[in-house]
Amino acid sequence: MEVFVMRRLIFWEFPRASWQYDVVVALILAFIFLTPRSFFKDQPRPASIVQMPAEPGATVFWFETALLAQVPQAQRPARAAELLRRRLGRQIDVVRVEPIHDAEGEIRGYIAMTRP
Repeated sequence: MEVFVMRRLIFWEFPRASWQYDVVVALILAFIFLTPRSFFKDQPRPASIVQMPAEPGATVFWFETALLAQVPQAQRPARAAELLRRRLGRQIDVVRVEPIHDAEGEIRGYIAMTRP
């Protein structure tokens, strides 16, 4: 008997608008809204660095705005090199860092050019 009930529950074989259907929907909604965020390990996305395709002999990295926004312009190459060293585990020489602007003039990220 229990196997039959479990089978119906797993495959959701209850007719629509029955009390069993309503109970299953209520259980699903309770799970969605009452389960803490930490259960799913759903955390804010960390600021990221992405290696972009470039011409042969060059390496280009894209940095999210939050990583370099508070750094003075003269210190951005050094900070970018430090972030890359921590992420990649090797020393990388950053030649220059340029901001990328959108149509409204807001900075959307930074491009870092490195020396091979």
